[in-house]
Amino acid sequence: MDSTTSRAIADLGSMTEQQARVDLAACYRLVAAYGWDDLIFTHISAKLPGPQHHFLINPYGMMFSEITASSLVKVDLQGRKVDDSRYEINPAGFTIHSAVHTARPDAQCVLHVHSINGVAVSAQEEGLLPLSQHAMFVLASLGYHDYEGVALEDDEKPRLVRDLGSRRFLMLRNHGLLTVGRSVAEAFVAMYFFETACAIQVRALRGGPVRRIGTRILEGAEQQWDTVTRGAGGGLAWPALLRKLDAINPGYRD
Repeated sequence: MDSTTSRAIADLGSMTEQQARVDLAACYRLVAAYGWDDLIFTHISAKLPGPQHHFLINPYGMMFSEITASSLVKVDLQGRKVDDSRYEINPAGFTIHSAVHTARPDAQCVLHVHSINGVAVSAQEEGLLPLSQHAMFVLASLGYHDYEGVALEDDEKPRLVRDLGSRRFLMLRNHGLLTVGRSVAEAFVAMYFFETACAIQVRALRGGPVRRIGTRILEGAEQQWDTVTRGAGGGLAWPALLRKLDAINPGYRD
């Protein structure tokens, strides 16, 4: 492992609350910039450092493009606010995110979207197909969860956790996409690949017969993902993404 990768992985365990707030606010605005948001709905959460099991989630009622570091709401695993925010949180967001954060200690960030292409593919019987390099990376770590209505009931949590398992990607049937990451950056870049794979599939299926990637190549995709990212997940792309955001929608650090 080289020094760049070592530093990127070490940083995952040394993030302060303020750094987590800035990265999560940036992630919300990047999701909006890439067109994956759904008005004020869907949600991204980030686990905070320390033993208290607190995490940050969006204030319910704000557009993703206007979220700032200070506006994020800190909650515990029972959904209780632990700061004096005047905002409430999305109850469906709490159900999904608290389930994953409780079951997956490595899930520093959980990102859920209702992107148009993602929902379209989630409604297709075969789900994501091996049609692109983007899809290859997703298929190496993909689970599926059947639709049970709006995620409001606690009794859905065990099935969500079961269907995600130890994977990085979860397709919520007839609903949308979910990624987990050891950092906000990793979850965002994973979602970029997930949504792009879905967009490619939607377009490819409109064009006629498709050629699928062979099983032998898919079997090596996880190792190739680690090689391409140098073991740092989305950490290599994150500084460039922040520069992009600073150019088009600054203010998320406030």
